[in-house]
Amino acid sequence: MKTVLLLTALFCAGTLDAQTHWVGTWATAPAAQAAPEMRFNNQTIREIVHTSLGGDTIRVRLSNAFGPEPVEIGAAHVALRSSGAAITAGSDHSLTFGGRPRVEIPAGAVILSDPVRLTVPAASDLAISLYVPKDALGAGFHSAAQQTSYIASGDATGAANLTDPKTFTSWAFLTGVDVLAPAAAGSIVAFGDSITDGARSTVDANHRWPDTLSARLRKAGSKLSVVDMGIGGNRILHEGAASKRPQYGINALARFDQDVLAQPGVKYLIILEGINDIGHAGSSAPASEAVTAEDLIAAQKQMIERAHEKGIQVIGCTITPFEGEANIKRGYWTPEKAKVREAVNEWIRTGKAFDGIVDFDKAVRDPANPNKVKPAFDSGDQLHPSDAGYKAMGEAIGLALFQ
Repeated sequence: MKTVLLLTALFCAGTLDAQTHWVGTWATAPAAQAAPEMRFNNQTIREIVHTSLGGDTIRVRLSNAFGPEPVEIGAAHVALRSSGAAITAGSDHSLTFGGRPRVEIPAGAVILSDPVRLTVPAASDLAISLYVPKDALGAGFHSAAQQTSYIASGDATGAANLTDPKTFTSWAFLTGVDVLAPAAAGSIVAFGDSITDGARSTVDANHRWPDTLSARLRKAGSKLSVVDMGIGGNRILHEGAASKRPQYGINALARFDQDVLAQPGVKYLIILEGINDIGHAGSSAPASEAVTAEDLIAAQKQMIERAHEKGIQVIGCTITPFEGEANIKRGYWTPEKAKVREAVNEWIRTGKAFDGIVDFDKAVRDPANPNKVKPAFDSGDQLHPSDAGYKAMGEAIGLALFQ
């Protein structure tokens, strides 16, 4: 009831008027789980997320994407995180859904919480606690969070800390946090695969390249947030399930509406996709799924057009190098695949299809061998950047693209 009264008060006070709108301060892209699947039953999940844009009114986005049946959330809370599973004293707020403390999320559906008055600083950690009273598959699932979250028995959503919690480095049910922001504010969606997702970066350190971009924008006084919609292993044209890895997500063209166009307050889109379309075919996916440069260019043009229909400016990123002994051995890299990457990159640089470009290839490649990542920027698998490599990528993005 209090939340309903708050909502009415916000409208009457003009807070939710044409001068303000919802903007995503944090978000993640859901995918199906791989076996063995993670389930919850009479447990509280306390999930930690790092904000981008600050605000004093927020809402939380829950998803049952890829869930086969309805899921009950028996209680939900949001608070500022102090450290570990502990929350900052006095910051805990219960979440409601249409004025009610519980909600059932239909299979495949997205649910928004009612607005909550909570001052959330930029670049801060939030703890969102969800109580799952009945056996449920962890849907709306993002496997590789690079962030520790916590699981406790029973309903501990309002607890100041959790006693001997289990830990996991995924996000379940939680796919977004929005802030009420001025009309001039907006979000940048970073859309991509594991390199956007921050694979092999330091856990709990927020060293993904979108994090570096967000920090630079804050320092410059920008009112733009950055939300990371990368999924490890994702491809533009084929499913993750084709390689028996459903956690790689559905193809980028299929998830584009939900993960990009449906995000609140989007003004810019950064696309870094295609490396897995090139590499997976003939290695972890059937050779019949091989793609040409023309295939990838046509698909990127589709995303550009669909974003432009919504008034979103699109920034294209060159595909980073991935030659390496392990990648050659498993067939992920071949000289023929290198030529596809080079052709796509040439089109990105010179095709004038995007509103702007970022040359990630140039930012991380080894000058002595342009097919390889620079050793100082290599995480060790000749594919994913190290923390230093992700930092170099984030610093390679010209802020003038967002003016």
